[in-house]
Amino acid sequence: MVWGRPIAPKAPAKKVTRGQQLGVLGILHSGSEDFESVDDLFEAVGELLQEVSRDSKDDEDIRDICQRMFNTLHLDDENSQGCSKVLLDAPIQLSKVTDSYDSGLDLFPKLLLKRGQTSMVNAKKLAKAEARLKAKQTKRTERDSLNPADLLVLEEASASQVSSKKETRMESSGKNKSYDVRIENFDVSFGERVLLTGTDLNLAFGRRYGLVGRNGLGKTTLLKMIASRSLRIPSHISILHVEQEVAGDETPALQSVLECDTTRESLLQEERELTARINAGKGQGTEGDRLSEIYVKLEEIEADKAPARASVILAGLGFNAKMQQQTTKEFSGGWRMRLALARALFARPDLLLLDEPTNMLDVRAILWLENYLQTWQSTILVVSHDRNFLNAVATDIIHLHSQRLNTYRGNFENFMKIKEERLKNQQREYEAQQQYREHIQVFIDRFRYNANRASQVQSKLKLLEKLPELKPVDKESEVMMKFPDGFEKFSPPILQLDEVDFSYSPSHCVFRGLSVSADLESRICVVGENGAGKSTMLKILMGDLAPVRGIRHAHRNLKIGYFSQHHVDQLDLNISAVELLAKKFPGKTEEEYRHQLGSYGVSGELAVRPVASLSGGQKSRVAFAQMTMPCPNFYILDEPTNHLDMETIEALAKALNKFRGGVILVSHDECFIRLVCKELWVCENATVTRIEGGFDEYRDILQEQFRKEGFL
Repeated sequence: MVWGRPIAPKAPAKKVTRGQQLGVLGILHSGSEDFESVDDLFEAVGELLQEVSRDSKDDEDIRDICQRMFNTLHLDDENSQGCSKVLLDAPIQLSKVTDSYDSGLDLFPKLLLKRGQTSMVNAKKLAKAEARLKAKQTKRTERDSLNPADLLVLEEASASQVSSKKETRMESSGKNKSYDVRIENFDVSFGERVLLTGTDLNLAFGRRYGLVGRNGLGKTTLLKMIASRSLRIPSHISILHVEQEVAGDETPALQSVLECDTTRESLLQEERELTARINAGKGQGTEGDRLSEIYVKLEEIEADKAPARASVILAGLGFNAKMQQQTTKEFSGGWRMRLALARALFARPDLLLLDEPTNMLDVRAILWLENYLQTWQSTILVVSHDRNFLNAVATDIIHLHSQRLNTYRGNFENFMKIKEERLKNQQREYEAQQQYREHIQVFIDRFRYNANRASQVQSKLKLLEKLPELKPVDKESEVMMKFPDGFEKFSPPILQLDEVDFSYSPSHCVFRGLSVSADLESRICVVGENGAGKSTMLKILMGDLAPVRGIRHAHRNLKIGYFSQHHVDQLDLNISAVELLAKKFPGKTEEEYRHQLGSYGVSGELAVRPVASLSGGQKSRVAFAQMTMPCPNFYILDEPTNHLDMETIEALAKALNKFRGGVILVSHDECFIRLVCKELWVCENATVTRIEGGFDEYRDILQEQFRKEGFL
């Protein structure tokens, strides 16, 4: 007791009402499954507990109470698993549990609130807490409903560029009339991965650029950034990116191509309207002058020659006269992509962007496209892994590596020579400088503590500091592929078709009297126009399609591995490559799956990323790893080089040449065909013909056909 000062009476503790108890307990009961952490629980009941404590406890005390509640809730959940739960029709008054308790009585009716009896809970705060719970439940439902594919969409490409005030002024004033493209000091990213950083891209008007580089480095992403104008391109330069197939509707193929010339179409439409007005006697006297102007403009753009030009482009890409009159909805996705390419070629934009255009074409159409693009007047930027196509088309090569772009004059063969020479010179300069540095360092170390040589040592140290820092050649890792061949050889016949007829319908005969055979030494390439039956023959050889007449014979020990040109459609894109193999071939360790993927260049972080986030070439490698897992002794490959970079194509060719089993493949890649194949089969006129002179003879036959048909 302190003398001279009255003692304040102690404030009576505030009694916790039954309503407050029920409020807290109700929230804990109804939302126990939604409390994933102490923070969730604190957010839901912290405010009510603070009110009950009459602010006598701080946030840390309240959080400590929530922690104990959270632990109890989770302990109760573990103990109550398997117990049944009852949904009550009304709130329970816990105070009734102890009042006049009699074990022989049924308490349940007493626990229910009587009609007209109200709860003591703070309605506003309870509603607020329940709203929080409802929001959390909604958020959780939305999160759970998102599948991995939806989450992957969130990872998008982006581009940034340092702005130039001079270019901005020229663009806004309209003085920039140049059709050259100069994009300086820009970055491109995909999600968190940086693809290009601080690099430049210069495209001179009228030049044809081939963009090359390893799979997954960002070539396709760069084209998309240019097409979307995420990178700064002068607004007067028209850009066309052949990316999506033409929509299927009632428009004939030829008309679909003609419609992409909007200037011609608008003039013709206006001419039809004016003529109709004059014929109907509703003319105002000015129609004649306007028609004269329209005819002059149509003559300037050579509108009368447009249908013939469009027809030549379609014919070159494989559309015969009948197909050109078919509606676009009648074509498959592959033919609609050809139609999109035809529209782009007809439109003649200032900058044409092509991404692997040869993937959708057969050898005949590729040869025609090579010839057609050699006379292209404006600028082309094409991504391609076809050496022969780039040699025929490109005037310059842009090499994407180490997050940079390097430009080389000349076609692909010239690029390879210059690049090798540059790398040799760079390595020689680096080694020479290293020897010079070592020589100076020896002098410094020898006379560092010699007072008479102190000035010389200082001079040498300054010399070292001024030397430019040269880096050794950053060599790209060699791509390795190997097809397992630990099987015993067996004698022919291995696989053959004898007098086979096949048709999908009585009116559509695909093959008649087809007889072919292959053994474990075979290296056969099948070529022919799209729709000639190449893929159908492969399916008959595998036994997936049964002949209408004739015999398919396969050795009892034959084990075929098949690579489909639509292999991406057969991969589960929402899981990783490791999970894909584990799902397809269960029972092995993760190390075994990783080793299998690593044999095809899918290693490290790539093996555990969702397949959907991989590039086209990387998905193809996953498909190869999956195909070779069961160790087949015979491979049937349908367009295996699609999407693969040149280094991987070469590695695939070497692996197939070393393989001890048989190979039949369909391909349009001339370089790959020359590296692998010993026999060339041409699929045409409902049969298969062997070309004795190989690819050279086949190419000469096609060139002669082009000249006769006037496509060149």
